Amino acid sequence: MSHDVQSLLIRSARREVTASIVAETGLDEAILTALVHRFYDKVRSDPLLGPVFAERVKNWHLHLAQLVEFWSSVALMTGRYHGSPVAKHADLPVTWAHFDRWLALFRETAGEVCPPSGAAHVIVRAERIARSLNFAIEDAARGCIGSAPKP
Repeated sequence: MSHDVQSLLIRSARREVTASIVAETGLDEAILTALVHRFYDKVRSDPLLGPVFAERVKNWHLHLAQLVEFWSSVALMTGRYHGSPVAKHADLPVTWAHFDRWLALFRETAGEVCPPSGAAHVIVRAERIARSLNFAIEDAARGCIGSAPKP
């Protein structure tokens, strides 16, 4: 099978999966965009999270666009995001308390913006992301990322 045919089949299957998720959850690109923008408005003004983001994010317009692509990929399986979130977050100066606050704001915002089944869908994914990033940050702090664990 040629690469072009294989790519076409993958894109077609992805569109079917995305359509199924949209039908099941009520989510779409417009809702995810609203979710990302409202959520990060809260994050930016949060006393715990705001300073962390202010230190790292210099271009909010670009960052929000990347986050919409990320959540489109995560929630709708669109494949729009092609970054490395773990590598970008591994050296953040945060603890689980930061992720716990991030999740509280995310759950609140998802409930405001998304239909109930859509909110549940993105919240489950946000919880997985928070745990994964927290583990990566803990591993990086112990020197475990990119090398064998230190004794």
